[in-house]
Amino acid sequence: MGDVAMTVPVLRDFTEQYPDIKLTVLTRGFFKPFFRDLKNVTVFAIDLEAKHKGFFGLLDLSKELRMLGIDAVADLHNVLRSKILKVFLLDLKPIQIDKGRAERKTLVKGELFEQLKTTHQRYRDVFEKLGVPIKDAPPKFPERSELTTKTLDLIGSDPKKRIGIAPFAAHKSKEYPLPLMEKVIKGLSKEYTVLLFGGKEDAEYLSTLQTEQVHTIAGKLSLDEELDVISNLDVMVSMDSGNAHMAAMLGIKVVTLWGVTHPYAGFYPYNQDPSFALLADRSKFPKIPTSIYGNKFPEGYESCMSTISPDEVIQKVDAIIKKPY
Repeated sequence: MGDVAMTVPVLRDFTEQYPDIKLTVLTRGFFKPFFRDLKNVTVFAIDLEAKHKGFFGLLDLSKELRMLGIDAVADLHNVLRSKILKVFLLDLKPIQIDKGRAERKTLVKGELFEQLKTTHQRYRDVFEKLGVPIKDAPPKFPERSELTTKTLDLIGSDPKKRIGIAPFAAHKSKEYPLPLMEKVIKGLSKEYTVLLFGGKEDAEYLSTLQTEQVHTIAGKLSLDEELDVISNLDVMVSMDSGNAHMAAMLGIKVVTLWGVTHPYAGFYPYNQDPSFALLADRSKFPKIPTSIYGNKFPEGYESCMSTISPDEVIQKVDAIIKKPY
């Protein structure tokens, strides 16, 4: 989800600079709302469970794509499935993303500790190789969405500033300890309306945190409706996860909490001030980053995020709201 969301600001710049070029985004149908405000962009939903499953499914997919009259292929994912698909489209000379795996390996091994090329720049590099370079330009974002009565009934219509909190991630080593997050939620709800994000599987736990100023939207809205809510936030608090990139692609300020992963790997949310990142104490956990995606870490490192205090998170949110960036 995060990878898909990170393409949106890049594609938005592309459509602004090349308004006569049509883009077709091949992705899962679930992600279609991400691209809803982009001009001249169509989403082709891949059916990985049936129609486009396996080798022959990808062959059929390539034939369907050719019927669109495509002139070029930009592979922004570069995984086994897209590699197979490109074999069927070789005459179009596809260009694939360079993920910088060698550089990332040296970062994880501790052989260097410096900022690597961002994923957004790696996406831009693909288009440059295709002969359509994307020039640097001030970032543009969509207007805040108008919220429906249904959504307002769910999140409340209090005029207070709205803070989104997405407390979960794909790996536990990237999740802020829930007892500490509960303190963050309690502290922020004294002054702001707090909205809790998550999947359907998280809804039961998050519902136990609801108060007059804390509302759970996990599992209650479609992705389209959830994006509407995110566009109306004043700040999003997130792990190194998809919610951070969803908020960033909409121009929302994001406080990110980092455990065994690190912004240097290139996955920092788009157009965010570096000071918005709150990092685990590397003097106590010197092997950070232990992996690029947070799925590998030495014994004891699962607790590294405890070195970020709830007060730090609350103070950072306060500073962002009360001081313009």
